[in-house]
Amino acid sequence: MKQSLQLKLGQQLTMTPQLQQAIRLLQLSTLDLQAEIQEALDSNPMLEVSEDDHSGADSSEESINTPKEQPESSKDKDSDREPTASAQDDQSGVDKNSDDSPEGDWGDTIPEDLPVDTSWDDVYQSAPSGSGLAAQDGDDSDYEARRGSDESLHQHLMWQLNLTPMSDRDQVIAMAIIDAIEDSGMLSMNAEEIHESLIDELEELELDEVLAVLHRLQQFDPPGVASQDLSECLLIQLNQLPNTTPCREDAKLIVKDHLLLLGSRDYKQLMRKTKLKEAQLRDAIILIQSLNPRPGDSIYSGETEYVVPDVFVTKQDDRWTVNLNPDIAPKLRINDTYASMVKRADTSNDNSFLRDNLQEARWFLKSLQSRNETLLKVSTCIVEKQRGFLDYGAEAMKPLVLHDVAEIVGMHESTISRVTTQKYMHTPQGIFELKYFFSSHVSTDSGGECSSTAIRAIIKKLVAAESPQKPLSDSKITTLLAEQGIKVARRTIAKYRESLGIPASNERKRLV
Repeated sequence: MKQSLQLKLGQQLTMTPQLQQAIRLLQLSTLDLQAEIQEALDSNPMLEVSEDDHSGADSSEESINTPKEQPESSKDKDSDREPTASAQDDQSGVDKNSDDSPEGDWGDTIPEDLPVDTSWDDVYQSAPSGSGLAAQDGDDSDYEARRGSDESLHQHLMWQLNLTPMSDRDQVIAMAIIDAIEDSGMLSMNAEEIHESLIDELEELELDEVLAVLHRLQQFDPPGVASQDLSECLLIQLNQLPNTTPCREDAKLIVKDHLLLLGSRDYKQLMRKTKLKEAQLRDAIILIQSLNPRPGDSIYSGETEYVVPDVFVTKQDDRWTVNLNPDIAPKLRINDTYASMVKRADTSNDNSFLRDNLQEARWFLKSLQSRNETLLKVSTCIVEKQRGFLDYGAEAMKPLVLHDVAEIVGMHESTISRVTTQKYMHTPQGIFELKYFFSSHVSTDSGGECSSTAIRAIIKKLVAAESPQKPLSDSKITTLLAEQGIKVARRTIAKYRESLGIPASNERKRLV
């Protein structure tokens, strides 16, 4: 093959470090953003937390529905405060008040762009997993870390075993049984399999010995632990109830011999075989439903996760107001003392260090400001589109896709997707992720559109009002929606019903 030189023309998308940082901050959740800010404060001496409390300028705000006069944009040259920028949307009647980053006389000596460009492939494509405040160092960085981890089911059972007098032989069997217990509290293997696994370790081991130790462990807390199947788990819990418990014997009869009939809700066949009257059967079923089929869940609850809203939506004088949460991040500013040490013509290492950190601090503040402005702009657009949801609930939700918001705010759909991921909005209807307000549409008889979220809300409302003895089938729900002018296929109803965690009609049937 002959070698030759060729000249090719091509386009390649590159990103400056400033844009890369802005995109990374934009897609961070609240907890990750707090960790990022703390890391910047620890590594950059130019940044500090502003202790000034300006009640009127600490949070950004936008109002919907009523046009309001807005002062012209202005910039505060005071280094102790961040300048403010305000604008008005003439079409939607939107007011904006947001914080700017500080700038002093030294700003002219800092170039606008860093000299290095990076390729798009070098940028993180997704936000890092939620590390929250756990990424911070120090004893006071994370309350959850100081609190300690929750006790697991295995630890809880081992603690009870250490307090129970047993022979060494029974201790070995008990530890093997506890090791076979899943987080749900049920055994992952039966007694015969546990016996076979211990034959080589214990000489002349009989199955009765394993069963005896197993029955002893089944008296541990929580009730029903170490059960081999669901029937045994429920029976153990029933046996631990007082003898004076109403319908206890009837419930034991159903759980022991007719659990499959109960699961299929064949109440007529169940009454015929148990010879119970309808009122007795109803009371027995209520008692069975009060039991816990997964006893291990009461011990191991996992780590508690908290949702901190990024945006607050309130209604004041028939006007929806959108505010950023001022508590999700500290108010930052540039340290004037260190900034004044930067000299124009000095090329020493110390001056270069200060200059680089000052430049990074300025861009970090601008990236934070850009993140807040974008989040506020997108949230305002969502609130404007979903006023019906805020006033009347999920049934009034309108269809909305990323492209609709992207056109209104003048951004790319990928930017809208980053803004709405892991960001939460506090509304009078509750706290929702911003992605919750986006849904597909279904055509109506009148030629309009209905949101899939609204259809789910209607299905949930219909199921809640149905007769428990004759629940609505998917076909019947389809007919009821058609009477309201909403055209939805039966398989679509089944998909929406399953997404809501609503069982099928035969599984919802119960005695009154």
